[in-house]
Amino acid sequence: MFYDQTKVILKAGKGGHGCVSFLRQKYMPNGGPNGGSGGTGGDVRIVADVNVGDLRAFHFNPQWKAKNGEPGRGGDQNGKGGEDCIIKVPPGTVVQLRDSDEIVCELLEPDQEITLLEGGRGGRGNATFKSSVNQTPRQFTDGSPGQEGDYVFTLKTIADVGLVGFPNAGKSTLLNTLSNASVKVDSYPFTTLFPTVGVVEYPEDYDRITMADVPGLIEGAADNRGLGHRFLRHVERCEIILILLDLASTDQRDPLEDFLQLRTELDNYDSEVAAKSFVVAGNKMDEPASAENLERFRHAYPEIPIFPISAILEEGLTELKADLRSRLR
Repeated sequence: MFYDQTKVILKAGKGGHGCVSFLRQKYMPNGGPNGGSGGTGGDVRIVADVNVGDLRAFHFNPQWKAKNGEPGRGGDQNGKGGEDCIIKVPPGTVVQLRDSDEIVCELLEPDQEITLLEGGRGGRGNATFKSSVNQTPRQFTDGSPGQEGDYVFTLKTIADVGLVGFPNAGKSTLLNTLSNASVKVDSYPFTTLFPTVGVVEYPEDYDRITMADVPGLIEGAADNRGLGHRFLRHVERCEIILILLDLASTDQRDPLEDFLQLRTELDNYDSEVAAKSFVVAGNKMDEPASAENLERFRHAYPEIPIFPISAILEEGLTELKADLRSRLR
């Protein structure tokens, strides 16, 4: 199971209370105040970690809390500050307020760190109230509470290229062939149920790009049918969209209608996503019906270049890889 959205309850630590104490030692019966101040509560910090794959840790444990600060003690001992709560999330995570959907922050770069909630301040001990006119103060203050809030974490995959297409178009096969990914491949729809990011390498100059296999869309995905929004949000941060068409007309689908439907779904979901640069690849050129459908597409859309490929036979991939890199550089 892949967890790309979850609700969390976060709370920073409370500050420790101040202490009232007076020095009591032999031969010093009237010692002065020596009550220490409380320690500061721990912060809640969120860190982007490339070693974290999804948000499953928060699905099973939605409540996270930093440690409270220790109270002050006699002998001018200040309380120890509370330990911070460090939350590790995948790069690409968006943090929103649960009630208003307001975006608080986005973590896009590896090792990016943001203090989400600050711990409460420690209370003052009576030693801090001593003055020339207040030699034996008995005042102290309590520690203040830490900040808290309810949030929604949403993961939006970060990749250079987003690979989209209808079920059985061959996206997983193409990603497995082009990259180091290992995605499940089978003949039935929706074998891929979560986005997978692979690295496409260019051995000639040691360059590389990342490609995300976004699970197969269906008609009405932009209206959140099926798992529409859950899938479509993973193409928001991709620089290029690679539209993969099944030219073999598997499942009696028309690749020209599929192209129109995919463009419509992207536009209905987010016009900015639809405006991204896109590349069209026609897969399954090893099948008999593919050549005719390729010509139909070129006739219907002469202004849109299409790359005929066979992912399973690894044909036509060199030209496709070169074009993708040229658009990113």
